[in-house]
Amino acid sequence: MATHVKRAFKYRFYPSDAQAAELSRTFGCVRKVYNLALAARTEAWARQERVSYHQTSAMLTVWKKTEELAYLNEVSSVPLQQALRHLQTAFANFFGRRSKYPRFKSRKKSRKSAEYTTSAFRFREGKLTLAKMAEPLDIVWSRPLPEGASPSTVTVSQDAAGRWYVSLLVEDPTLQPLPAAGAAIGVDVGLDHLLTLSTGEKVANPRYDRRDRARLARAQRQLARKARGDGANRRKARRKVAKVYARITDRRRDHLHKLTTRLVRENQTIVIEDLTVRNMVKNSKLARAISDAAWADFRSMLEYKAHWYGREVIAVDRWFPSSKLCSACGTLRGKLPLNVRTWTCDCGTTHDRDVNAANNLLAAGLAVSVWGAGVRPQRSSPGGQSAMKQKTPRREP
Repeated sequence: MATHVKRAFKYRFYPSDAQAAELSRTFGCVRKVYNLALAARTEAWARQERVSYHQTSAMLTVWKKTEELAYLNEVSSVPLQQALRHLQTAFANFFGRRSKYPRFKSRKKSRKSAEYTTSAFRFREGKLTLAKMAEPLDIVWSRPLPEGASPSTVTVSQDAAGRWYVSLLVEDPTLQPLPAAGAAIGVDVGLDHLLTLSTGEKVANPRYDRRDRARLARAQRQLARKARGDGANRRKARRKVAKVYARITDRRRDHLHKLTTRLVRENQTIVIEDLTVRNMVKNSKLARAISDAAWADFRSMLEYKAHWYGREVIAVDRWFPSSKLCSACGTLRGKLPLNVRTWTCDCGTTHDRDVNAANNLLAAGLAVSVWGAGVRPQRSSPGGQSAMKQKTPRREP
């Protein structure tokens, strides 16, 4: 593990009218450049030709000289170049079979963001000034940056609820491996209970989506009554809907952060199930509940925090029969419908379905250190794929 880990610190800020206008122009130009480059690469794909990042960078220079796209010169060039780099990363992930083919950015639905590197911002004495701006951003420093930290990149974004954020990527020397802990734990995720631990502890599912469902429905009805188009009233109604969604998301993420931090601090090894959430949400009856539980976010947080603090996360194969296997004698039960929450094995042991699954996950996860069978190890890097899940890369044209 590296001595210093790069970490993003995200803060709320309140731009002036001039800054908001400049950033909005930048967001629009970033989206335009990304879409133009994606269109060029897609056309080349159809002709069995290859277009690299450097070629799209040369295209950007040509686009800026045209009368139609001359407005691209009005904003900082760095976020535009970063958009091309992000597109290159998206294609690399596609060819590596880690994601789908890149999609065009929508003016209404896509995330509004712009990334600045060191040449396009100044950070001095706790004040951040971006290129093309005379005044520093009015940032709410809700937590301090690491002492002596100097951002390598700055990402400015605006969410659907209209809130402005700035994210500073810095090296954080405070992120060091925690003292070794002898504890290991199995974690079974669910809907009735968000988590069931092999210790027998059950963590309630807060169901934040259900709590705010009436408020969300009311805001969506108000939006549905507004005339179609891009009128001011419809924008206000859309903003109200986005604020309800933002409230749900913020509370959910806060809860998951507290849970994952606690698990990582208390345990050296954490064993989870390798669920394919994107396939599970195709079930129309459970899609909303599964999305609200945010199992994928839980796993992502657990893995990058384990990477930070020198812990290990092991993902057991999704086909491992954790619920139907008796954790006492090893007998495999034939069928176990979802509505059966407790069952008794032939050996006389009565099992709580979820606690039994967590115990079996823990046993299978610990077995990887000896046999390596039936489990997938922790991803080599946060956001990456498991070594056993990788496939032959797709050939790039």
